[in-house]
Amino acid sequence: MPTIDALSQRLNDYLDPQQIQQVRRSYFYAEQAHDGQKRKSGEPYVTHPLAAANILAELRMDHQSLMAAMLHDVIEDTEISYEGIESQFGKPVADIVDGVSKLTHLEFETKAEAQASNFQKMVLAMAEDIRVILVKLADRLHNMRTLGAMPPHKQRRIARETLDIYAPIAARLGMRDVQMELEDLAFQAHYPMRARYIRRAVVQARGQRKDVISSIQETIEKRLQQEGLHGHVTGREKHLYSIYSKMKAQRKSFAEIMDVFAFRIVTDSVDDCYRTLGAVHNLYKPVHGRFKDYIAIPKANGYQSLHTDLFGARDITIEVQIRTQEMDVVASQGIAEHSHYKNDDDNDASESALGNYKRARKWVQGLLEMHQRAGNSMEFIDSVKTDLFPDEVYVFTPLGKIMELPSGATAVDFAYAVHTDVGNSCVSCRINRRLAPLSQPLKNGQTVEIITTPSAQPNMAWLNFVVTGKARTAIRHYLKNQQRHESVELGQRLLNQFLANYGATLNDIDPFKLRELLQEAELQTLDDLLEDIGLGNRMAYVVARRLRPEEDPQAAVSDESERNRRQKPMSIKGTEGMVLQYAKCCLPIPGDKIIGHISTGRGLVIHQTDCRNIGYLRDDPEKCIYLEWSDTLDEEFSVNLNTEVESHRGIIAELATSASSVGADVLAIDISEHEGQLANVHMEVTVTDRIHLARVMKKLRGLKSVNRISRA
Repeated sequence: MPTIDALSQRLNDYLDPQQIQQVRRSYFYAEQAHDGQKRKSGEPYVTHPLAAANILAELRMDHQSLMAAMLHDVIEDTEISYEGIESQFGKPVADIVDGVSKLTHLEFETKAEAQASNFQKMVLAMAEDIRVILVKLADRLHNMRTLGAMPPHKQRRIARETLDIYAPIAARLGMRDVQMELEDLAFQAHYPMRARYIRRAVVQARGQRKDVISSIQETIEKRLQQEGLHGHVTGREKHLYSIYSKMKAQRKSFAEIMDVFAFRIVTDSVDDCYRTLGAVHNLYKPVHGRFKDYIAIPKANGYQSLHTDLFGARDITIEVQIRTQEMDVVASQGIAEHSHYKNDDDNDASESALGNYKRARKWVQGLLEMHQRAGNSMEFIDSVKTDLFPDEVYVFTPLGKIMELPSGATAVDFAYAVHTDVGNSCVSCRINRRLAPLSQPLKNGQTVEIITTPSAQPNMAWLNFVVTGKARTAIRHYLKNQQRHESVELGQRLLNQFLANYGATLNDIDPFKLRELLQEAELQTLDDLLEDIGLGNRMAYVVARRLRPEEDPQAAVSDESERNRRQKPMSIKGTEGMVLQYAKCCLPIPGDKIIGHISTGRGLVIHQTDCRNIGYLRDDPEKCIYLEWSDTLDEEFSVNLNTEVESHRGIIAELATSASSVGADVLAIDISEHEGQLANVHMEVTVTDRIHLARVMKKLRGLKSVNRISRA
């Protein structure tokens, strides 16, 4: 069992005596606060925060982080408050402790919601101080090491959460050692049988591979000596979860994964890295397309190394990583290496460590922006999960700036990575100077140019192919705001339509009546009420009746139906957006008599007045509203045509050409055999109004092959 004296001894290596004394004081404070509390394993509770502090000491973290690790459960599990810790140990320590607190005292409807809300709080705290996440990871790592004391169902839940959230965060911050241990422990807890079989197979394979690994290692070392290069060569072992993930993702057997021999060469300088690369390429033939230079272009988490795959003797594939000593430390510890440097101009921090810290800060700022735009905690955590990709693609802006994006990212992801406004106004893109679809996944080294127009807006279909959390959140945020704006506008027009029956407008309503109605409906503002009306969740007819001005009893019209009859139809402009839809059953076009059906959650659905699907609602003023087309309408509408033709070769082309010649686009055309030479053709075309439709039908009727044509 670890002790505070043993920890103090270890801290002598890099902290001064006064800082060590503060860490010791925080331990005794935590010991007193947790007095009498036990862990599931039966040990005194204080052993857990002490173990978390030990993990951070291995990473050579600063004294404030160690103090926060000692105290991280005090606010949650004891009577001591944030203010109590702040008065004893200062605001920075209290803030880290507050950020790490797990909020178990809050009530949530589901476990997923609780997990999402906890993560939100952690992100907000991380934005203030990046050390919050490091203390949280140390806390989670020790919990995973002692997970055996928990019931099996809790083990699986905690392991799943670790694989979904904490291990990817450790990877994103470049803390490979912590990531690997979290993944292996979680894998063993979540899939104990699979872990046991793979571990047994690894041990067996290790014995068989020993001679081959030694032989390759000696060969590489000899070549480096001949070239006068200093490099430490070691064989790399793949960890259990990495083997399992590759078997699953690449659909390969264990033998195929283990056929690859991995080596790491640690050199003295960057120059030596490239010279070593040349030496191993002279020794073994490189595999085409399998070289990656993460020194020139580091990964998003600050990782730097040269990666190359080689064909070895006896058909063996060799993976080699080449990096400097400093890069090796950053690769294993990530942001924990110099994470306590709060200022970017700290002279003691190495350039790569500071670069790593800046990247982590940039990532956290991105999370913060997503948090502000997300509708709720579940939407936020969904965006974050998609943003924790381990693989990146590197593409260039037209000016040559490098952009890092997750694997599978598209031009829309690129546009939002440049700036939210660029994404919102994006219409098309050029990849390597050629026009390309916005949905095309980007590849390493491509140059991407985004074409924008001020009038453009995000498309809901983009959500089907974007992969970055920032793009997904920004699109949802824009569409949500746009729908609200359109709903409020439509709600205002509908309410004014019905208020006109009482000789009033929105400007004439009694503020007291409005306040009373908003309280009853549990709404905050008039805009919220109008949005509800526009979305069809509340009837404009009923709201107008509640808000109508007081009438003179003698002047009042007693017959409600008389009012409805003389009601002026509302004008449809075609700019109503997402809250207005044209019914698929009758496909109304300008010139048709139309009626609106108010549908819950969808807004106004427009039908032809004689549509059979609207018949039972036609006389219900609470559900339907009479409409008319605006004179300024400038849109194209779909129409279905049924045509009986004498079938012959080229008939489809003949029909399509004729329709196009009078300005109609053919969206779909379908032919079916019917009674010998006669065939029925179904066509879907676009027209501007009934007059345009009449011209199209006249043109088609003029064809010799056409016997009969009608609008479906």
